Amino acid sequence: MTVANLTQDDKVDRYFTSMEQVRQRTFDLVSQLPEEVLTTQHDPLMSPLIWDLGHIANFEELWFLQHYLGQEPISEEYNFIYNALSKPRSERSSLSLPDLETTKQYMQTVRNRVTASITRDDLHSGNPLMENGFLFELVLRHEMQHQETMLITLQIMENNAFHPPCDTKFITPAGTDDTAMQFIPGGDFLMGWNKNGFAYDNEKPAHTVEIEPFYMDKYPVNIRRYLEFMNDGGYSDPEYWSDEGWEWRTNNKINAPKYWKNVEGHWQLRRFDEWLPVNPEEPVMHVSWYEAEAFCHYEGKRLPTEAEWEYASSVDPKSGEKHIYPWGNSYEEKHANINLEAFHPAAIGAIEGGSSPTGCEQMIGDVWEWTASDFRAYPGFEAFPYKEYSEIFFGDEYKVLRGGAWSVNRRVISNTFRNWDYPIRRQIFSGFRCAKDAN
Repeated sequence: MTVANLTQDDKVDRYFTSMEQVRQRTFDLVSQLPEEVLTTQHDPLMSPLIWDLGHIANFEELWFLQHYLGQEPISEEYNFIYNALSKPRSERSSLSLPDLETTKQYMQTVRNRVTASITRDDLHSGNPLMENGFLFELVLRHEMQHQETMLITLQIMENNAFHPPCDTKFITPAGTDDTAMQFIPGGDFLMGWNKNGFAYDNEKPAHTVEIEPFYMDKYPVNIRRYLEFMNDGGYSDPEYWSDEGWEWRTNNKINAPKYWKNVEGHWQLRRFDEWLPVNPEEPVMHVSWYEAEAFCHYEGKRLPTEAEWEYASSVDPKSGEKHIYPWGNSYEEKHANINLEAFHPAAIGAIEGGSSPTGCEQMIGDVWEWTASDFRAYPGFEAFPYKEYSEIFFGDEYKVLRGGAWSVNRRVISNTFRNWDYPIRRQIFSGFRCAKDAN
């Protein structure tokens, strides 16, 4: 039964069930960690994990109880300390953050009040915050996105406190051509979200974009290809780098992706609590936009624009039909490595049936993919429900990433979802693929 065919009672019950499942997943990520690890700021780029927990609850309170129902805050202090704009991440360890027991009590108090206050009548209240269950989706996806943020912190930590579950997924098939490129014929297409249901404001409105013919890598760039770049002096030759990228590389003495080290001539990478030999078949991960750009120049190529990326992932050039996912309009677990299950990228060619209509593979999951594009508003953009999600970040400071990584929940990701970050960022689960003009 689809959500559209459920009764109002069933819809509310299903949303609350989903919220409990997501909350359990959040707790699963930190259940093995001692409180001193949760309260430590492990890097200026990331909040203490206990701040994320409280912020998740405060966001739920803010939107369900305060904005929608008009209730007074449970705590004015919580509204301040969990406001992401009150203090930058680097200063959040200086806040008077509640201890773990108090934080969990706050999370449960908010949830109890929400479940006691929201009923089936709210779904047809006429309030745009509740139209099509928007507020439920907003709160659910917010917590899911913070799970990824927390995973970034868990990767940054160097205390071996987090032990991800082992998995045996994604065995590499033999003979994958990691250099293959797909011809993309181009044409006009409707970029952005044009389906019914939830989408973030920066995905809208859908608008017509013309794409010139181009080529796109069939797979994300893997470690084997990236090692060729490194071994051929890619990090020491300014020819491949922009002036800004070269300055960043030299000032920070960058000579490999983040979390890599060379041991007696062999590269290893750290995956949470383990140092492992690099797998040449996995997509390269934890590279900045500048590194991705330099590699593309090394191969005589370029990064795709986000419009090219969305076209290649979603549009059938023959029919003009646009898909929500590369393989179609219904989510299929077997077609992508997402949902916080593998705790690493799948080797290229290891996932079957997930190709886009243009023949590109693994465009959803594994690694976020840098694009050439700045994060800007679409024509006719309107902020909803708040400017601080997207609007304050528009401009030329941030670059767009597409596709999601293994660390993304399936409810969040689609062909039109836009992520963004500074071009110097490497702590995120970021990779890329190359493009080139057809002429």
